[in-house]
Amino acid sequence: MEIPALFGAGRPVFSFEFFLPKAPADLSGFLASVRELKALRPDFVTLTYGAGGGSRDQTLNAAGRLQNELGIETACHLTCISHTRAEIAQLLDRINALGIRHLVALRGDQPKDGSALSAERRELPYAADLVTLVKRRGGFRMAVAGYPETHPDAASPQADIENLARKVRAGGDWVITQLFFDNRSYAGFVAKARAAGVSVPIVPGIMPVTGYAQLKRFTSLCGAKIPPEMERELERLQHDAAAVARFGVDYAVKQCRELLAAGAPGIHFFTLNKSHATAEILTRLRQAL
Repeated sequence: MEIPALFGAGRPVFSFEFFLPKAPADLSGFLASVRELKALRPDFVTLTYGAGGGSRDQTLNAAGRLQNELGIETACHLTCISHTRAEIAQLLDRINALGIRHLVALRGDQPKDGSALSAERRELPYAADLVTLVKRRGGFRMAVAGYPETHPDAASPQADIENLARKVRAGGDWVITQLFFDNRSYAGFVAKARAAGVSVPIVPGIMPVTGYAQLKRFTSLCGAKIPPEMERELERLQHDAAAVARFGVDYAVKQCRELLAAGAPGIHFFTLNKSHATAEILTRLRQAL
């Protein structure tokens, strides 16, 4: 199955993103959580990429288990900030040997372990360079990232849109956006991307709010904005964890329904490796379809 073909099937495409647990001992619990979400019949899942040596190997091994042991179509994140062209070629050989045919091609953030190549040593300085390399090699279909509220490192919103267009021209098959909470941001982003010649599906990335402090931390890192009315309600509820979780589910359901009604091709859920919130949201969405 090729993931890009799903977007022409006339129904919303639902996918989940997972991250590899930091402690290898937590892998069994992680796989159990994924098994729970498999019952929701996601069209595919993605697994974020640990760029460091040990975590890199663990990521690829876990992706292979999702694909082959759990039987879930898996797109493996791949970043280039820490790798030479030769290293990427070796990684692609390993990913291909696992039977994985889909990637999420990213530049990647600066690894905390300092393993990123210095600017003058980077053979693949941008995600578009990685996409070009993979496309020339062949054998993979790729998602690329989009930023409705502009990538923090972009020179300007227009420069960010132009960079997205370069990634798609290089071989990106579909776009997964960064998280956002105001659907107007997504609508404006899609309009600008289409005007720049981006014709591939642009899938909104949605993160269910499961904790107020966690939300503030994530949004500060990625530059996503919290709408004022959402901020006020979460400030009011922040000391009641159950109430925050309920609010997060209700907000995500409303947000996703509006996105799908407006023509979004599907929803990509940033699950944070938590099954309950994503399960409830997707169940409620499918009941309304």
